[in-house]
Amino acid sequence: MDGAVANGGDALGPEKLVIDTDPGIDDSMAIFMAFQAPEVEILGFTTIFGNATTEAATRNALLLCEIAGRPDVPVAEGSHEPLKGGKPCVADFVHGSDGIGNICLPPPKAKKVEKSASEFLVDKVSEFPGQVSVLALGPLTNLALAIKRDASFASKVKKIVVLGGSFFALGNVNPAAEANIFGDPEAADIVFTSGAEIAVVGINITTQVKLTDADLLDLKLSKAKHAQILSDMCMFYRDWHVKSDGFHGIFPHDPVCFLALVRPDLFTFKCGVVRVETQGICTGHTLMDQGLKKWNSSNPWSDYTPVSVAWTVNVDEVVGCIKKYLMK
Repeated sequence: MDGAVANGGDALGPEKLVIDTDPGIDDSMAIFMAFQAPEVEILGFTTIFGNATTEAATRNALLLCEIAGRPDVPVAEGSHEPLKGGKPCVADFVHGSDGIGNICLPPPKAKKVEKSASEFLVDKVSEFPGQVSVLALGPLTNLALAIKRDASFASKVKKIVVLGGSFFALGNVNPAAEANIFGDPEAADIVFTSGAEIAVVGINITTQVKLTDADLLDLKLSKAKHAQILSDMCMFYRDWHVKSDGFHGIFPHDPVCFLALVRPDLFTFKCGVVRVETQGICTGHTLMDQGLKKWNSSNPWSDYTPVSVAWTVNVDEVVGCIKKYLMK
């Protein structure tokens, strides 16, 4: 189905949300936005490698909860490696050795919960069937493990909003692949073909949205609750964008994805089956069947449930919303 989908949340109150994350500077921005958003009730965080190691992502998630004044929110640690095993890809050159811009914060006081991320996801979705959404901001290993752990997970989760892929555009790891999908392509293919209700926001959308140096200065000079720490984090991230893309500012990938959850009216979506290449030079490539042709025979896209892929974005409104949330 083309076109914008309905607003996030509903008349029953805030949307129950688990955030699967690899914080990460832009993850941190999205997390602070979520804590500020009346549209969602954060049930917990699950952590994964990506912008940092899984261990560092857990530490950062605990720190962000403390900084937000919510040390009570549970954090469950996820997989330390992709499904096929091996050393995970970690983007420390983008986010710093600590994942949050090398700003040298003290260790968190709170501890992670005993459950694994996949256990936590399954338990929360089972506790509130049809009511819990997942915002997936890193590689999809934990979601794939939850699907493997509980065959009913895909039918019980309300929806999964994924930051990942690059649809009919270049990747950011190499010309074929985006980092989150490249980090665990097998997991991504399991999630996309699981039958769950899924919305995917690729970097072909998120790179249209830019926070310029002027926007970052607005944030720094604001009296917002988290303005100073975000400004400190963003210095490393911004300098990487200058070196990598020649852009004086940042791409707020994760905040854009969060807005696709709570303000989907700012996007349009196309539906189609999405598969992920898991081998060869195009490993991590996301390819969507747009349904433009009736195939004469079955193929690897046949008989799977379509997902919603973000197709357009209202750039000005999204930038305004991000600044509004971050400058509260």
